[in-house]
Amino acid sequence: MFHTIAHVTLPSYPHNIEDVTTQSECEEACLNNCSCTAYSYSSGRCSIWYGELFSLSQTDGIENFSDNDLYLRLATRGMQSLGENNKVRSRIVIAAGIASCGLLIFMLMFWSKKIKWCGVPLLGSQGSGGGIIAFRYTDLGHATKNFSQRLGGGGFGSVFKRVLSDRTSIAAEVSSIGLIQHINLVKLIGFCCEGDKRLLVYEHMSNGSLNADLFQSNASTILSWSTRYQIAIGVARGLSYLHHSCRECIIHCDIKPENILLDASFLPKITDFGMAAIVGRDFSRVLTTFRGTAGYLAPEWLSGVAITPKVDVYSFGMVLLEIISGRRNSSEAYTSNSYQAVYFPVQASSKLHEGDVQSLVDPQLRDDFDLAEAERVCKVACWCIQDNEVHRPTMVEVVRVLEGL
Repeated sequence: MFHTIAHVTLPSYPHNIEDVTTQSECEEACLNNCSCTAYSYSSGRCSIWYGELFSLSQTDGIENFSDNDLYLRLATRGMQSLGENNKVRSRIVIAAGIASCGLLIFMLMFWSKKIKWCGVPLLGSQGSGGGIIAFRYTDLGHATKNFSQRLGGGGFGSVFKRVLSDRTSIAAEVSSIGLIQHINLVKLIGFCCEGDKRLLVYEHMSNGSLNADLFQSNASTILSWSTRYQIAIGVARGLSYLHHSCRECIIHCDIKPENILLDASFLPKITDFGMAAIVGRDFSRVLTTFRGTAGYLAPEWLSGVAITPKVDVYSFGMVLLEIISGRRNSSEAYTSNSYQAVYFPVQASSKLHEGDVQSLVDPQLRDDFDLAEAERVCKVACWCIQDNEVHRPTMVEVVRVLEGL
């Protein structure tokens, strides 16, 4: 009696039998020898084995496929008990597998606490060497002087300044944004993930945030009109990328001058994605409990309905007005006898209809600006801050208008 084992790597040390042309003749050759323990017949070749079988293994049929079959010689009683033996063997294999999996999980949990990656580039990323860098928390703490060099706060954490060993200034923000790449978005350099520590490491913007140059009376630099116009276009391009060019639509939810950083060339980069919401391409709205910043909130935020990318469009329109005027949209005016709250968007809309755009432009520019561009920016801003989101443009349309297309 023989038991067939299919798809095996045949044992070592076979004895080839000559003048055998059929499988039945090969089987008979094995039966005629009391020492024969197995035989194989393939492609007209008969091989038999004596005694113990060495290096016998069964292939998985996928990566290591073998069409060889081995016929194992059994006594009659051995064949009868084969089913029972297989059941016992299966129980042993299952028990061993469960034990092995448990041990593997334990080892992974143990080593995950021991292993600390540092300086390892990851594929498909954008660090200085083409990849995101994994930093040790202790290294980041040391470089930031135990996180004492705080630059500011974001929607979901704080921002600290540090200097890498190659003297590259960067910023580290506790946040949860994934990897997105655009010239008008702050670039992610690396990350740290140790225990409950979650940090993202971004490039540092040497000229700080837009609000510092627009609103602070002691600002070292007055932004020229051409710089302001390029900032407006850059922010619009960044938002257009988030809304329309990512795999899923990303709504920033907190566009304001504080979240627009300027590099050494005053190129704008959007930052702080702590409140960002992701909308699948098959959906048009997302319900979120987060709220942006007062003064930049679209009306639909207040109603509690699901939002669309048009909330960013509204906020961008409010930022445009502040870029034009060089002041906050909401301000207070005091006289000797009265107090008056001034809301610039209403004033801008009125002056635009009167054709008096010049009076809206920041007086610090001393009339050194392009009137046609100023009128274009003012019109786009008023278009963006419509109460009804349906009447607002998309960021693609905004970019097209600002670029004069």
